[in-house]
Amino acid sequence: MPVETHLFRCRSDNFGVLIRDTATGAVAAIDAPETSTVEAALHAKGWKLTDILVTHHHADHTDGIADLKKKYQCRVVAPRAEAAKIALVDETVREGDKVRVGNLEANVIETPGHTSGHITFWFHGDKIAFAGDTLFSIGCGRVIEGTMEMMWDSLKKLRDLPGDTKVYCGHEYTLANIKFAQTIEPDNKALIARAAQAAKQVAAGEPTIPTTLDEEKAANVFLRADVASVAAAVGLAGRSPAEVFAEIRTRKNKF
Repeated sequence: MPVETHLFRCRSDNFGVLIRDTATGAVAAIDAPETSTVEAALHAKGWKLTDILVTHHHADHTDGIADLKKKYQCRVVAPRAEAAKIALVDETVREGDKVRVGNLEANVIETPGHTSGHITFWFHGDKIAFAGDTLFSIGCGRVIEGTMEMMWDSLKKLRDLPGDTKVYCGHEYTLANIKFAQTIEPDNKALIARAAQAAKQVAAGEPTIPTTLDEEKAANVFLRADVASVAAAVGLAGRSPAEVFAEIRTRKNKF
């Protein structure tokens, strides 16, 4: 088993993730929401932090960087377009770049919309994507710095990855996302099944991620803006997918 992941909760509703190369012992934290929970996760696994891979500049993804870097002397890799907003960056990356964690290799995919320089780390050999706040389980991030069309393009990039890719996201929003999605696709069988599954997971105190892209393509209405029945459901039959997506995201903002 060349790769191990460890998922943990932090802050009020964030997810933290560690990824480890078993061959070399290299360990990366995907973002650093806060110091204490990342350190607790490292201690629980007996791992030493070598890298922090940053998806975007928001404080709930970067607050732990300074303390963790001071303690572990780890490398901080961040999106080039947002590096000036992130502390103690050692390496900047953009679309098409590759990042190594030990022997593991990730492709950098630019996925702007939530922020203007947001990136996703896709460990292609291991079929794992760390999507930050771009793609959530049955949801997507709020469009804050980018445009609706930009976010739709970013989601399409992720949707085009292999269907069995496991997706890790930055927050536990699944039940709320499902409740909204059902206002648009109440008869979607995949969404109905996901609702039942997520309810059981939450009741058992389990996380609702990782999910897979195949699961998301079937049930996540934000990835389905180019499906004719979804466009019709929001009163935009025949309109462009970007327009349909914008309507869905606007409705979610008010939900």
